[in-house]
Amino acid sequence: MSDLETTIDTYLEAYGEADPARRAELTARSWSEEGRLSDPPMEARGHADLDAMFAAVQSQFPGHTFRRTSAVDAHHGVARYGWDLVGPDGTVAVAGMDVAVPGDDGRLVRVAGFFGDLPPRAD
Repeated sequence: MSDLETTIDTYLEAYGEADPARRAELTARSWSEEGRLSDPPMEARGHADLDAMFAAVQSQFPGHTFRRTSAVDAHHGVARYGWDLVGPDGTVAVAGMDVAVPGDDGRLVRVAGFFGDLPPRAD
């Protein structure tokens, strides 16, 4: 597994972690201090905002965890990968993909998340 894959998996683990102390530790390992995460309904900048965003998702989806569903496809400092938000019974609540930019130290500086499949082209 590459360093970037490990960082992304650590981030996804943080997103699904219910324990605040463990979530903070995982976030610090995977995100730069000023990292920015944008998902369709919300945005976070910095560790405190990320923690609040992760906690909000945990309150909406108790017991759910994130899992990466694809390889990490990366080039020229940008990566993409698929993920699922999985319930305790194995049901996928939400699926999507992220586009991520790691910083010089390997931690994430920017992630943009997208939910569901790509929309069809409108001609």
